Amino acid sequence: MKFLFDLFPVILFFVAFKLTDIYVATGVAIAATCAQIGWLALRGKRIDPMLWVSLAVIVLFGGATLVLQNETFIKWKPTVLYWLFAGSLTVMALGFRRNLIRSMLGKQVVLPDAVWTRLHWSWVGFFIFMGGANLYVAFNFSTDLWVNFKLFGGMGLMFAFVVAQALFLARYVEEGSKQ
Repeated sequence: MKFLFDLFPVILFFVAFKLTDIYVATGVAIAATCAQIGWLALRGKRIDPMLWVSLAVIVLFGGATLVLQNETFIKWKPTVLYWLFAGSLTVMALGFRRNLIRSMLGKQVVLPDAVWTRLHWSWVGFFIFMGGANLYVAFNFSTDLWVNFKLFGGMGLMFAFVVAQALFLARYVEEGSKQ
């Protein structure tokens, strides 16, 4: 359910684009992200810091797209978000010696330190790759194909990466349960 909730603005952006154009879709994405935060706030739920970052990025880049009537800005938005994630993970690891992946998953999974480090840097690499892939598709193909990639390609690549991570981690979970 959380996964669908997180995808809510992307799905609405996709539908709005298919029914209208990039500018209406951008406005819908901004409104949907605001609605997400509003919904969580009204229910008294904790609003994840990354959702606040996502709101700031969509308002900034989506707003520039709408004001300047230039779709280039909204096409940069996923890359900026991916690279912010990669940068945050890197700064926390190198500057503060904190593994955010371990902080998020450490209560559910017990892993050796070296595996946590490898997992952490694989996410950094994945986010850097995703940012580059977004730019490649955005500026080498049609806007329609980019919108399809944004939803299906991004989700497919994320799913494949998570499955690869799960397969990598499975041997450690099995080893831990045998002990």
